[in-house]
Amino acid sequence: MSHAPGILPSQSIDELIAAGAITSSRPFDLDQVQPASLDLRLGARAWRVRASFLPGLGRTVPQRLEDVAMHELDLTRGAVLERGCVYIAELQEGLALPKGISARANPKSSTGRVDVFVRLLTNNSVAFDDVAEGYAGPTFIEIAPQTFSILVRTSTRLNQLRLKRGEPPKLQVRSVGVDLSDGVAGFRARRHAGVVDMDHVDGHDPKDFWEPLIPRRGELLLDPGEFYILASKEAVEIPVMEAAEMTPIDPSVGEFRVHYAGFFDPGFGTEEAGGVGSRGVLEVRSHETPFLLEDGQTVARLVYEPLTAKPARLYGEGGSHYQRQGLKLSKHFRIWG
Repeated sequence: MSHAPGILPSQSIDELIAAGAITSSRPFDLDQVQPASLDLRLGARAWRVRASFLPGLGRTVPQRLEDVAMHELDLTRGAVLERGCVYIAELQEGLALPKGISARANPKSSTGRVDVFVRLLTNNSVAFDDVAEGYAGPTFIEIAPQTFSILVRTSTRLNQLRLKRGEPPKLQVRSVGVDLSDGVAGFRARRHAGVVDMDHVDGHDPKDFWEPLIPRRGELLLDPGEFYILASKEAVEIPVMEAAEMTPIDPSVGEFRVHYAGFFDPGFGTEEAGGVGSRGVLEVRSHETPFLLEDGQTVARLVYEPLTAKPARLYGEGGSHYQRQGLKLSKHFRIWG
């Protein structure tokens, strides 16, 4: 494993698993390690809680659950997590990170695209999603469906973990604009739709959950509290020796939030991985006031960081739902048409 600062590639994650730095209550899935991240899987139990929380220094997640848990759910039989509610669930993966290795979690693309807000929790943590260097212990996930109720079960994958050595330098920061040109430029989630089965690929009729949007004069009015799927104006390319995270733009620019799922793996949109022309899909939620979005307006930033080595496999190799994508709903929905 390289000792240079950077994001760990797939083969380095495999080495951490082999060394016992990443463990699991069940055998790892063959496709669980991604080019520069590790998918995390739900465990057997979840709890409906009355409030989100951080455990804080000196306290564990189970200790805090005693104060806020309302009832327990058995995920081995499957459970519906209702929109507007907050849940904490066990994850199957545990960590014993070596010195110099820390981690950061983010929702998977498919999770963010159905407006499910998820965050990683660890014992003694004072921040969501960030795992301190040398952390040893279990992992948990906070799940808050915002628009659709969802069906999950043991081993459902809602978030992913990116591991890093040291503090990787920021290689570049690129602005991401929104495409509101001709034709259908986005989708708005329907209120009071059915349940989304998070493990059922191509299993839902998109017209039951979404309505298409056609901008007028290159503009789109975002209504407060609504959830939108839009696409980037520019193609996105992540070089094979880099990884990127999409971050929200300064809120002073507009009353909206863009992108729950922030990780872009090496090879996304590249010629080497057959993905030239891939766009970034934007998950947009408007806040307290209506906001008029214009074609090409900057709505997010892509922050690029180096890998410690070229990954053994690139994004999209062996198949992907989102390589070469344009405007695209999550993998749970059939193609619009």
